[in-house]
Amino acid sequence: MVGEGKQEGKKEEKKVRVMRDMMIGEAVQMHEAVAKIMFEYGLHCIGCAVSPYETIEQGCRGHGMDDKKIDEMIEKINKAIGGPEAEKDSEKKS
Repeated sequence: MVGEGKQEGKKEEKKVRVMRDMMIGEAVQMHEAVAKIMFEYGLHCIGCAVSPYETIEQGCRGHGMDDKKIDEMIEKINKAIGGPEAEKDSEKKS
């Protein structure tokens, strides 16, 4: 039977993780909690004209945030949206 085991009309959600190299506009569209948490951290650039073209990290750096604060915010966002926990992107940098 087609669709057996799935509820009709519901899409299967895949878990997405917010990362520092994601565009601000893209992240904000994922879940309403993203904008709320970014505001809590002083990032009011959600409605800014460059938000579709600026990464989360670029926005954070522009507001004086260090790696620790950026990772903290991203981890909080990922917990709020139910996505996998944030990796420590700063550890990946060479």
